[in-house]
Order: sequence, then structure tokens, then C-alpha cells
Amino acid sequence: MRGGRWRRVASQVGRSVAVWAVSTLTMLVLAGILPDFRLQSPDGDSATRIAVTAAFGAGAFGVLSALFWPLLVRLMLLVPALVLGLLVFFLNGALLLLALRLNPAEQGDAAPETAVVVAAVMSAVASATGATLAVRDDDAYRRRLYRLADRRRRGGAPACPASPGTVFIQLDGVGHDILLDAVRQGLMPTVARWLSADDSAGPGGGRRRPTHRLTPWRTDWSSQTGASQLGILHGSNHDVPAFRWYEKDRGEVMVCNRPTSAAELQRRAVEATGDGGLLGADGASRGNLFSGGADEQALVLSIATRRRSRENRSRAGYFAYFSDPANAVRTAMSFVAEVGREIGQSTRARTRKVRPRVGRGGLYPFIRAFATVVERDVVVAAVTGDMLAGRTAVYADLVAYDEVAHHSGPTSRDALKVLERLDRSLALIENVTEHAPRPYRIVVLSDHGQSPGETFRTRYGLTLGDLVRAGCGLPVPRRARRTHSGAEARAAVRTALHRPVEEGGEQYRPSGPRSEPIVLASGNLGLVSFPDVPHRMSKEEIDARHPALLTTLANHPGIGFLLVRSEEHGGVVLGPFGTEIPLDELDDHPGPLADFGPGAADAVRRTHSFPHTADIMVNSWYDPADGEVLAFEEQIGSHGGLGGAQAKAFLLSPLALSAPAEDGTHLAGAEHIHRVLRRWLRETDGPQVPLAAREDRRAA
Repeated sequence: MRGGRWRRVASQVGRSVAVWAVSTLTMLVLAGILPDFRLQSPDGDSATRIAVTAAFGAGAFGVLSALFWPLLVRLMLLVPALVLGLLVFFLNGALLLLALRLNPAEQGDAAPETAVVVAAVMSAVASATGATLAVRDDDAYRRRLYRLADRRRRGGAPACPASPGTVFIQLDGVGHDILLDAVRQGLMPTVARWLSADDSAGPGGGRRRPTHRLTPWRTDWSSQTGASQLGILHGSNHDVPAFRWYEKDRGEVMVCNRPTSAAELQRRAVEATGDGGLLGADGASRGNLFSGGADEQALVLSIATRRRSRENRSRAGYFAYFSDPANAVRTAMSFVAEVGREIGQSTRARTRKVRPRVGRGGLYPFIRAFATVVERDVVVAAVTGDMLAGRTAVYADLVAYDEVAHHSGPTSRDALKVLERLDRSLALIENVTEHAPRPYRIVVLSDHGQSPGETFRTRYGLTLGDLVRAGCGLPVPRRARRTHSGAEARAAVRTALHRPVEEGGEQYRPSGPRSEPIVLASGNLGLVSFPDVPHRMSKEEIDARHPALLTTLANHPGIGFLLVRSEEHGGVVLGPFGTEIPLDELDDHPGPLADFGPGAADAVRRTHSFPHTADIMVNSWYDPADGEVLAFEEQIGSHGGLGGAQAKAFLLSPLALSAPAEDGTHLAGAEHIHRVLRRWLRETDGPQVPLAAREDRRAA
């Protein structure tokens, strides 16, 4: 035992010396290349003294990084996450300048901007060298993995149970068919290995069996992360009609990715179910909108507005990752590379006049880099730490694909490249299971897919808000008035009011002090609300106030159907040419819902029952031949409504767990997925402690 310990110490010392030597050599090379970086006095020095200066500088830089970097990272947690990666370079440069100043001979010097470059290169080279030397050393690899853990179980932590833990990885926005296509193209070899059998790869040359099954599931009408993840983690997404909607009783626009809204939605779900969530005991929530009731939370939006405390660790995941300067520099360099990649890809798409296309300027390159690099690295590191700490259930969201697919398209080369990198993250998490203190089962799932198509504004020259205003007889921008749709809407208003057509006359304005409609978009789902009416307006009330509005919307070629409340029928679906079908007749006469496939009628009826459903729910046109929709937002890959791949998510589960659905049944709705995951946790003795008992245990 003692001999093994000494061998490990000797191995670690040897690697440290090797890294120091390579860093010294790197510093010498950079001093010869960069004019503003020197390792000798102005009068010149011998090669030996220059080498000693480089060795001292490299050693001092390494020691300073180890001593001061954790403190600097804690201070950086006060900085917005988007600029965190850029600060890494400047702080590393400051440490290098300090290391050079500590040299007793005062021979080294560098310009501040040069110090940033030198420090970045040295950190990257040192990280690569250490990883290369340790690649064949299982003990070293295990130690590197353990350093990613938060050390949350210090001081009398209970022994890790022998039952399997479960890791749920959400690949945000990856549809079922997109995943299958990526596997067939060889872009996701880890997922392919889980799903396929191989005659030559098994132990002893035997046949390797598949380890996972792939199951599709259908989302709710609101096919977006807020509704899906709330239902999956908390068991209820009741009264979440869209990604954003207006609540008349509170006079507030709710947005699922706004911290205050996320906190309120989580509170409502807990109140409705009487339970804290899927991760209620010994769970961890990483990179999610909601906590799932987890004790350990990092990068969770619903707690982002709370005052930071021991129980609120929304940003603590950054410290767990960036406390290692090698991680910080590696991620920062990848961040800069991703910004450059996005600028190059968007420039290429613009010069080649790719269609459809949306604007990708401004801050978007940095937002994309944060989602595809920083968020991914931090979340994967947090999951690794949770597994090494032996947590029973972990749920993490990787948003990279969803962000890129919105702007580049769900089947674009840009988005598929992101899937390749996500597959490598899955391989890393799988590798960690070999070093975890308990066995783990990895479940991969998505919250929705994405449907391609150009935007409503690109095709028709006006937004949904412009069309609603025109249908109400309200002034619209000149560009919208000049479009065919705008002209038709204004003509419909005048016809409905029995007024002559006026080319340059004044616009019709409703009589009385009425506020203007609020029009919100969630992918290809639109919501129209009249804030001055305290209740959900009926079709009859809307027709009395704006006689041409519903007809204008229902007959527009870019709109698939409308949902409104009816005083006569309770609720009706409206389509073109005067189509009006009560909700209880949709199964026999689907009308405009026929193209949207099975389950559409149930999804519409469920949304109609929500207290905060908008006065008018508008779903865009959908082409079942090519799966295209028209987004009301500026997105060429969209989700949020009905139509195409956006409503077909996936569930990739180990064969060791029971089948997610019985033969002949289909998984429908996020709440159904919650029940399946609950069952799997029970099968593995997961966190099923009743809420009251859990509170008693915490009090004790």
C-alpha cells in the first residue's frame, strides 16, 4: 500500500516537472517570436541566464495560478457570465506579469497585451501536456475527474449506496428524426454504439448487444423548453400556453426564460402537485430553467433572482469549473474560436445568398459561443462532479444545438457539427461511470424538436402584429400597408364596417378608450390578448369589437388555424372560408387540424382549458409534404406550436430500465414523461422520499 502511494506521488511529481519544462520551453520560444516579450536585461545575457529566467517565470506563473486563481474566479462570479470567458485572458496575463516581476534578477518584461497572449499559450500548452502524460495513467485520470467535483459531501457524508444512480441528459431541441439521421451519418458514434449491435466488438470476440432503446414522444401544443421541462421535472405544466403570454389578472407578460417568471411557474407547479419535483431527494439540477426540487443547483434560472446563499448556488457551477486555470483558458480559447466560427459561417451564408436566412449579427456570435462552449463545458463538469460524489439523480440541459438550429436551420451543417460535439460530451459522461463510487444509468432525452421554414415576415412582408393591427383597423407601418396582406386586411375592415375603400384617408379606430392588442410570438405560435378586457374574450365579443379581425386571420395563407372561446360551443377552431368547428367535434371533423397529425385535437383542447390562454391562439401554416412552418419570430428553425418535427421529441433509455410505454401506447405530453422517469427512479431505488418526510429529515 505504502509503495503504491509513493509511486503515485513520484508519478505526479514527474508530470509536474515535465509540464514545468514544457512551459519553460514555450516561454523561450515566445520570447524569440514576440518583439514585446523579453527574458533578458536590456544589456543582454547569456543563454544560461535566459533559460534560468524562463524556468523561474514558468514556475512562478504555475504557482501563482494555483494559489490565486480560485480567488479570482470567485470574484469573477460577480461578472455577467457572457463576459466571463474574455476576462480569463486578461487575468492570466496579469498573473504572468506578476510572475516576471518576482524574478530577483528583474530580467523579464512584457507589454500588457503581449502578456495576455503569452499566458494563454502557456496555459493551453501546459494543459495539453498534462493531459497527454496522464492519458495512460488511470489514477491520474481519476484524480483529474475528482478535481471537477465540488467537494459537497465533506464532513460525515453518508456512505454511497450500491444501487444505481441515474443521469438524465437533455439535448435541447434535438428532434427524434434529427437524432436518427445524425446516427446514420456517423455524427454521433456514442449514441450509435448504444443503439446498435456489433458482432466483433463484444468481450472475447462475442456479439455486443445494444444497451439503449430509442422511443419518440409527442410534446404538448406549447412545444418549447419552458412547458416541456416544467412538466418533466415537476410533473405539471398546466397553464403554460406558450413560451411567452400575457396574464390579464396580473397585468404581466410571462416569459419562460425570465428568472422571475421561471420562479413563479415552478411555485405554481409545486403547489399543484404537492411535491418538490423529480429530483426531490439527493438530486442535482444543472443548467435548467427549473430546479426539479434538487438540493444541489447550479446555473438554474428559477433561483437566479434569489439572494445567493448556501441553498442558492445558481452560479456556483462556474466556480467548480473555472477554479482550474487550465479549464478556464481552454474554454476561453474555445469561446473565441466559436465566435470566429459563427462569423465565418454567417458571412458564407450571406455571400452565397442562402435561403431561408435570418440576421446573425450584434451579440449573437457571443450568445452562440456561450451556449455551445461555456454552458456545455460547465454543465458537463458539474454532472461529472455529481457522479463522482455519488448523487442519486442528476438532470442537466445542454442547449447548444437548439441555439444554433434557430439561426442556421435544424438540418444545417452548422447545427450537425454541434451534434458531433454533444456526442463527445456524452462519451465523457459515460467514461466517468467507470470512476464513480456507484453504477450509473444514462438517460438521454429531448424537450422538443425543431421545424424548418422561413419566417412569416420574410414571406409576407409584415409581422403577425402588423396583421392583427390591420385587422383591427389600427395604423400599421408603411411597409406593412404596402404588402398584399396588409391591403387585404384594411379592405376587409372597411367591408365589415360597410365603409367605402379609402386610399389615402384616415384609418378606422375603434370608438372609446380601448387599449391596443398585445401580440406575442412563440415560434410559430402567436397569441393575441386585449388587456382592457379582464376575462378571456369570446368569439362573439371579438366580432362585435373588431368585425374583420378573425376573418382576416383565419383566411390568411400563412395561418393554419385559430383557437377562440365561444359562448355557444365553449371553444372553436377557426379555419379559412368560414370553417368553424367546436372542440368536441374535432375527432370526427378535424378540419384545419387534419394536416397537423394525430394528437393535435387533444393538445388544442387541453390548452383551451388553461386559465391564461390568450383571447386568440394563432398557429401558423404547416406544409406536411416538407415539414415546413412559418415562424412568427425571426427563426428559420422554430418550435413552440404544432406542425412537423418540433412536436416529436425522443427518449433514449437503457434496456436495464422498463420500457417507457406499453405496446400500442404512445408517449404524449411532458407530464407523461415525468411519470415514466419517476417509475425508473423507483426501479433503481431513486429519490422517492415523501416531501413531508424529507422536510422532517432536513429539520433534524
